[in-house]
Amino acid sequence: MTDNQSAAAQEDRTLDDFVADSDTGGRLPQDALGRNALWYLPLVWSLYQLWIASPLPFILGVGVWNDTQTRAIHLGFAVLLAFVAFPGLKTSPRHHIPIPTWIVGGIGALCASYLFYAYAGVAERTGAPNQTDVIVSVIGLVLLLEAARRSLGFPLMGVALFFLAYVFFGSSSWLPEVVQWKGASINKAMSHMWLTTEGVFGVALGVSSGFVFLFVLFGALLNQAGAGNYFLKLAFAALGHLRGGPAKAAVIGSAATGLISGSSIANVVTTGTFTIPLMKRVGFPATKAGAIEVSSSINGVLTPPVMGAVAFLMTEYVGIPYVEVVKTAIIPAAISYIALVYIVHLEALKMGMKGTSRMHPVKFFLGAIFTIATSIVIGGGTLWLCGVLVNTLQGIAGDSSIWLIVVIMAALYVLALKVAASHEDLELSIESMQDLPPAREIFKTGIHYIMPILLLMYLLMIERKSPGLSAFWSSVAMLVILATQNPIKAMFRGQDHAVSEFKQGVADIFEGLIIGARNMIGLACAMGVAGIIVGAVTLTGIGQVMAEFVEFLSGGSVMLMLIFVALISIVLGMGLPTTANYIVVSSLMAGVVVELGAQNGLIVPLIAVHMFVFYFGIMADVTPPVGLASFAAAAISKGDPLRTGFQAFFYSIRTALLPFLFIFNTDLLLIDVGPIQAVFVFLVAMVAMLLFAASTMNYFIVKSRIWESALLLLVAFTLFRPGFFLDQIQPAFETRPGTAVYQMAERVEDGGTLRVRLMGESLEGDMVDARFLLPLGDQGEDGQTRLYDGAGIEFREEGDKIFVDSLNFGGPAEQLGIDFDWELIEMEVEADRMPKEVFYLPAFLILGFVAFLQLGRKRKQEEGVA
Repeated sequence: MTDNQSAAAQEDRTLDDFVADSDTGGRLPQDALGRNALWYLPLVWSLYQLWIASPLPFILGVGVWNDTQTRAIHLGFAVLLAFVAFPGLKTSPRHHIPIPTWIVGGIGALCASYLFYAYAGVAERTGAPNQTDVIVSVIGLVLLLEAARRSLGFPLMGVALFFLAYVFFGSSSWLPEVVQWKGASINKAMSHMWLTTEGVFGVALGVSSGFVFLFVLFGALLNQAGAGNYFLKLAFAALGHLRGGPAKAAVIGSAATGLISGSSIANVVTTGTFTIPLMKRVGFPATKAGAIEVSSSINGVLTPPVMGAVAFLMTEYVGIPYVEVVKTAIIPAAISYIALVYIVHLEALKMGMKGTSRMHPVKFFLGAIFTIATSIVIGGGTLWLCGVLVNTLQGIAGDSSIWLIVVIMAALYVLALKVAASHEDLELSIESMQDLPPAREIFKTGIHYIMPILLLMYLLMIERKSPGLSAFWSSVAMLVILATQNPIKAMFRGQDHAVSEFKQGVADIFEGLIIGARNMIGLACAMGVAGIIVGAVTLTGIGQVMAEFVEFLSGGSVMLMLIFVALISIVLGMGLPTTANYIVVSSLMAGVVVELGAQNGLIVPLIAVHMFVFYFGIMADVTPPVGLASFAAAAISKGDPLRTGFQAFFYSIRTALLPFLFIFNTDLLLIDVGPIQAVFVFLVAMVAMLLFAASTMNYFIVKSRIWESALLLLVAFTLFRPGFFLDQIQPAFETRPGTAVYQMAERVEDGGTLRVRLMGESLEGDMVDARFLLPLGDQGEDGQTRLYDGAGIEFREEGDKIFVDSLNFGGPAEQLGIDFDWELIEMEVEADRMPKEVFYLPAFLILGFVAFLQLGRKRKQEEGVA
């Protein structure tokens, strides 16, 4: 072996160790017991998750457990594997599992799964735990925190300990009076945290057990089959010949990998091993090459359908269908990636890079837009046609149609493999990236990888199946592909080793199941620990204190409030994984944004608020000094980790801009937006984001002057939020007296809402003056009935004043925080004013002016060179 080969092998081992330490566990035991444990335990965990997601338990009447019991087993596996797979300290042995670790891990697993085998007794003692319950809870809580420390580092454990300290010592006199609460006994705290679904075994762990594991498993199986390499080669073949091509391919390749990977760190290493050296080869400095890969990989978490598991949490926390979550995420994710490609292009221009393609940038971006639009249309059309075909077959064959559908899918799969067999398999090496065949040829080699992704999207979008069931059937499809793809290709090629290929396929299945489970260890522990934090918030009421604190700091300014919430998200993000960060920050801050926004006349849909905190949560793996993705990229690029992190943060500022924009302009989230308007919103938002990138990079057609960058920034802001300038000229709303509430409610169209301003005293004794959107029942009823059916609220009239008379418990009005006897001050209706899009005209005129000046300078520069 040459010195270069030895150094490359050592580098690969270092990267593998980094990913293992961060994601799957850094322990590699050499003894038979340790090796078997880290082979069988993850395998059994994956098989258990597939079992409970399948219809088989209900068909066979075996292994049917309730949600709390399945969550307990799920956490038991995670805690045990966290102890045996992750060394406790840097000095801990990595080549064997010590006996004390086995003992402590086993105790942790028994405590974590306590609600599985002791469920009946605990249910009978709800609110009155016995001594055994409390002891198990305390030990379980301590060992869960240690499992999280091993698998995720100290920060998440530290945040949880902070909240636990507040639970027990929140009544201390040395605390400021504004944050004091009465405190909790050990029995009450442990009952809340460990024996109910308000704490550890709450929504987050339920989502982890029911949905997230299966999606992570699906991604692991897809990657094991070769899909990650396929998408990366496809991106390089399509973009590698352009100016700064490897960097552009890194962005698109990471976006595709983000569809199947739940880990930004694994995404960096998977794609960055190939993209970063190639970026450096064409002239990108090590820091920028690493930063581009980090920014691309982090943005992969924004990309539907998985969104780093956050999509499924949002469905539970916000209470909207999964399809709606995906719809809100599409435009921000798309324009984030387009902007990053443009940033890479500008970097290449600034460094004077040349590509082998003469394609004009405008032609390239128009082609990219056309490709994206065509892909969406073809993908959506394919799903729609599949739905029509399934409905037709069901109408013809009834219950037997499922077998016809399976036969058709199998035939299409075999046909795709026949096409793939006519081309050479894609190699996995940097050298193979140099002289790739045309993209259309590479596309043919992996059409069968697209089929399970389409199946997943069809089940989620068309059939509206649950995320868990959709991921289950998609994972089953991947098991079939892993077992059969190579044997069938061997038969089409006339080769005689189909049997050995099938054996290798079965081995790949086991490997994929094990990798999927090991990828879930840290995430499952994070979900459990996040439950501790959420439990502390619900037990102590600290959320209300946070609202008052942020309100005090912001002085009632909505923009300052949003900035403080963003800063809190980023600070927490320095140590928490994205999903845990989202759970914590949304629990603490989502209500703050809604409440303070309502008091300042800004009514923000809850999904927009959750998207806001999520977007700042994705900075977790970028932000120095703890950004693990930046460290992973630096290990590959040989650049400085902190400089790489700061550069990646600078590139990601464009992503951080979006949350502020869609708080004030919810059109970007496609809320109450039709299909035609959605296309218009996408195009305008994309142009605005590209101009924002150009202004912050100080480069448009040529290097920009400062005032030109300022004008581009003004144009971008106008395109993003044209209503801002219109609000300065004409008020957005007109007021109506509260006494007309029923008449107004009666006239609102179907699916509409009534915007009301209410004033009253909260339960804490504070005066509230806020605006609310009250949903209404079906049109055709009188106003009083529509208000009660839609919002669960009734009013009474006292003289010339209107007060809240009754609230339906758990209804929309009660959930909004409205209380009895609040006065209805007035109603607000949209004012009849000119369309806000009028301001696009001066914005484009300014853009044309800047472009005219820069084109003139470019011609002079070219004439000077000539």
